[in-house]
Amino acid sequence: MAIKYQYNKTSLTNIGKQLKVRQNALPTLKNKEAALRVSVLVAKGEAESLKADLDRTMKEYDYLSALWNEFEPCLISIRDIRLRTIKTAGVKVPSLEAIDYHIKPFNAFVKPAWYADGIRILQQLTKLGINSEIAEERRRILEFNRKKTTQKVNLYEKVQIPGYREAIRKIKRFMEDEENLSKASSKIVKTRHSLEEEEES
Repeated sequence: MAIKYQYNKTSLTNIGKQLKVRQNALPTLKNKEAALRVSVLVAKGEAESLKADLDRTMKEYDYLSALWNEFEPCLISIRDIRLRTIKTAGVKVPSLEAIDYHIKPFNAFVKPAWYADGIRILQQLTKLGINSEIAEERRRILEFNRKKTTQKVNLYEKVQIPGYREAIRKIKRFMEDEENLSKASSKIVKTRHSLEEEEES
């Protein structure tokens, strides 16, 4: 990124301010990046754990697979999934608050006795599945923000801060050269005047 500047005091002051802002922000950004790294690992572990729980629970109920053919799928449905927003390392991520199920009434005397258990099992499996999806989304959001923060840290650390320092060095050098030239030319003018005065007298 090319830093635009002019060889004057105003530009030097502005670039100095920009440099200071970036130098002050860099430690905070580095801390945020470290916190996001940890949060991504925690979210990844949580997502994998929930997925494993779901797979294990599905296997536990494999023995019921023949019975599911008798089950009426319309008995239970999800009416609403309520999410809340929480902050993790300064990033807003979703979290499951509640699942509203709609359970159709059924005659327990006519239907098989295991229907009540079937409804409970489906609630357990859907809760695990939804939680697993939300945890994966949380991991994805945190990973995206971690990458953005890392890019910003690298931009400040490797491009902008060295660029501003170099610009300040160049401006100062130019201004010193200008000052030296000005002093030298005023000396030459003084010497000329004094020589002219000597010749006149």
